[in-house]
Formats: sequence, C-alpha cells, structure tokens
Amino acid sequence: MQNITEIEDLIKLISKLPGLGPKSAKRIVLKLINNRDELIKPMINTLAQVYKNISRCNLCGSLKSNTDGCTNCENIKEKFNKICVVEDLADQWSIENSNIYKGYFHILGGTITSMSHRKEDLLVNSLVERVNKDGIEEVILATSATVEGQTTAYYIQDSLKNTNVKITKLAQGLPVGGEIESLDDGTLFSAFKNRSNLKSNSD
Repeated sequence: MQNITEIEDLIKLISKLPGLGPKSAKRIVLKLINNRDELIKPMINTLAQVYKNISRCNLCGSLKSNTDGCTNCENIKEKFNKICVVEDLADQWSIENSNIYKGYFHILGGTITSMSHRKEDLLVNSLVERVNKDGIEEVILATSATVEGQTTAYYIQDSLKNTNVKITKLAQGLPVGGEIESLDDGTLFSAFKNRSNLKSNSD
C-alpha cells in the first residue's frame, strides 16, 4: 500500500469497526477507491445525513430521527406493559429480528464496567421514569451473561426496588459469558420463555 496520508487515515478509521482489522480495512478502502462514483459519493452523502439527522433518544436509548422522533417510545401503535432492557442497539435488533418478544425496549448504551463505572451514563433513571409513567408491569433484564452484564443487571434491579414492577431475567438457554447479539433464535427463544422472576408485586 502506498504511503498516502488520506488512505492511511481511512484505513485506520475503518479498522476500528467491529470485526474488521487492518487487512480487511485495506481491502474495503481499495474497493471504495476503485468504485468512487458508485460507492464513495453516495456514502459521503448518506453518512452526512445520518450524522445530521440521527441521534440517540435520551429517554429509551434507541436511535431516533431528529425530524420524526423516536418510534421506540413515542410512535408505537400498540400499548405494551413490559420493557426489555438491553445493553446496546445490536441486542435490540437481534431480539426484534427473532420475533420472539413484543414490547418496548430500553437500551442502556453499555454496562457499568465498560463505562468505567460511571453509572450516570447509563439510562437507568429514565428506565425508572418510564416504569412509573407508562404503567409498566414487567421489566425483562436482557443483559449479557458476562460479569459486566450481570453487575449492570443487579444495579438496575436495585434501582427499581421502590417500584411495584415485576422484574425478570433471561434464564435457561443463555450461556455463561454469552452476549445477546451473538445468540441464535432458538437460544433467545429459550432464554425468554424460561426467564426467572427476580422481584414481584408480592415481595
């Protein structure tokens, strides 16, 4: 690869994407350069529009359009009585694509440990607000079966202790150390179907 600053900078940026290393990034950059009119120009325009118009919802953590609002917590036609709490958007998309769960989502934006223990960066306070405001009867903790995910789940459970909401947690079928986005539909189905009760109204 020629030592061209712009190319090297682009390779470094692309290699930061999940699942991509320097070699894969170089192949992608070469593909882009060789198809600049078909790929680079429309990609520049699309990325500019995404940067300008798409942001994270401060209430539920999902992506929202700055013009249309958040479809996850504002424009849902059906009224649900449960919220599934996940770590990031990839987890939400995996669960949605499986068609296993019907309800609201709440995206934390990470875990306590991965965010240097800054609990205020997670949208836990807004989760408590949604539970109290929207008449939520069940909160499903769908955090990963990692140390970070379980630590975060315990923190959420403690934050909801003064509410009357039922708290459940994905159980059988979720392997220790497993991340939600990497699970197949069958494993997700088992994890949701056999979720365990952590806190109920009768506690």
